[in-house]
Amino acid sequence: MPVHNRIADFADDLTEWRQDIHAHPELGFQEHRTSDLVARKLAEWGIEVTRGIAQTGVVGTLRCGTSNRAIGIRADMDALPIEEATGAPYASQNPGRMHACGHDGHTTMLLGAARYLAETRNFDGTVHFIFQPAEEGPGGGRVMVEEGLFERFPCDMVFGAHNDTTMPVGELAAVVGPVNAAADQFWIHIHGTGGHAARPQGAIDPVVIGSHIVLALQTVVSRRTNPLESAVLSICQFHAGTTDNVIPETASLNGTVRTLDAHVRDDMQRLLTDIATATARAHGAEAVVEYDRGYPVNVNDAEATERAARAAGRVLGDARVIRERPPVMGAEDFSYMSLTVPGCFVRIGQAGRERGAVPVHHPRYDFNDEILPIGSSVWAALVEQELPRG
Repeated sequence: MPVHNRIADFADDLTEWRQDIHAHPELGFQEHRTSDLVARKLAEWGIEVTRGIAQTGVVGTLRCGTSNRAIGIRADMDALPIEEATGAPYASQNPGRMHACGHDGHTTMLLGAARYLAETRNFDGTVHFIFQPAEEGPGGGRVMVEEGLFERFPCDMVFGAHNDTTMPVGELAAVVGPVNAAADQFWIHIHGTGGHAARPQGAIDPVVIGSHIVLALQTVVSRRTNPLESAVLSICQFHAGTTDNVIPETASLNGTVRTLDAHVRDDMQRLLTDIATATARAHGAEAVVEYDRGYPVNVNDAEATERAARAAGRVLGDARVIRERPPVMGAEDFSYMSLTVPGCFVRIGQAGRERGAVPVHHPRYDFNDEILPIGSSVWAALVEQELPRG
């Protein structure tokens, strides 16, 4: 079964919705216009709407028949604090904000599936359309779960998707096991002794000490981690001083750690802390480490993944459903949902001949509207497969 004919019929509507959302990007927990649009569309189609979960989250509930089975499908709605450089006619109208990760497309694909299922009602059971805020850092998925998402909207399984700029249009990856890394953040605050830049012997220079820490931490992955176990440690900020002739009292480093295994995560935190504090101490200074554990590893349940792959195969053909693929070290807060309910997070290829290959989180990124009917059809096929009539 290719793209649903009915969804193909309103493909232009999907493009219009997506580009409208793209033109009005909103950051995490500020998606007021976007959630208004989502809620309005769902209500127009006769879908029960619940708002206010995790501030701007929306859940649409559609029931048909008598089955007590239920599944959830999630899309994220928030944008990034990036100045857009696409030059598209529908480019961001909000300075410094942009849909640089494709959440505008994820939201639209789920809206397309909701419209189709509300029209056809060719299923028996309950579908919860979960429109989540604040995936890009604040952790809207965690907040929705903590606020009782699955107690209020029970689901046997939950599904989500992300566009993939490295895969061609028409392919979808459904892989069992870890698919996204855990993401932790750290801050290293170095306390030295300030002084005149012309008399460094009278100071304990936190800039030099911070530089030693940066270099020393590069050995955590290269020399202290099993090469068969994935880990990333990136220092992304170094702050110190206010002028060119004063050695500052303090310096601060900030960065991220990405891992796929719990014991590697523990090791990375311990090694980073030990190396930073010991290096500072060796130079007569003090380092204070703050380590914040963020999104957990996003792990696909085996049964849920088989079901998602089967539905995708009905739309794309089994040969175009990728079943083995390395995980990515980017994080995804769908992980909070799949830790609570068996889940599967798929990746939908969007790289076409003319567009869709610019990487996410880039000022020239744009979602490829060609895949909107594909994503909507996959979700529709999944519901009809998992909640069959009769």
